[in-house]
Amino acid sequence: MKNAIGTVFKFGDNVDTDVIIPARYLNSSDPAELATHCMEDIDKDFVKNVKKGDIIVATKNFGCGSSREHAPIAIKAAGVSCVIAETFARIFYRNSINIGLPIVECPEAAKGIDAGDQVEVNFDTGVITNLTKGTTFQGQAFPEFMQKIIAAEGLVNYINNQ
Repeated sequence: MKNAIGTVFKFGDNVDTDVIIPARYLNSSDPAELATHCMEDIDKDFVKNVKKGDIIVATKNFGCGSSREHAPIAIKAAGVSCVIAETFARIFYRNSINIGLPIVECPEAAKGIDAGDQVEVNFDTGVITNLTKGTTFQGQAFPEFMQKIIAAEGLVNYINNQ
């Protein structure tokens, strides 16, 4: 898998799926449409400022709330290359892998990275490097089968390619 390198958008605890993509926009399942509303209730300028490859860093329980896939789809479609958090809600974690959005649990990185920092994530090793501060953190590397799912842009593509 290719490394992710991007500017960090930082969020706190318990960022739920209704904040990631507000329920009022769930009448669409189009990734491009969902991306235009990603994170707007927590950061109204997120979609204006996020660039392809940028990274979200959050603290505990990122993605809690409903089990719908719209939340990781909106994040991925907005251009985010990776989400790093202390912990993820389990269903969000699985949905993210299923749609090909890389996510990394690493409490130390979540605490040691600030908004605006430039960060690189090596998905093969799990190493997270804060290029701004010159610090590194050991996140959990993805098992090979998960790397294949993410590289295929999601579970459905992975299965169809088999």
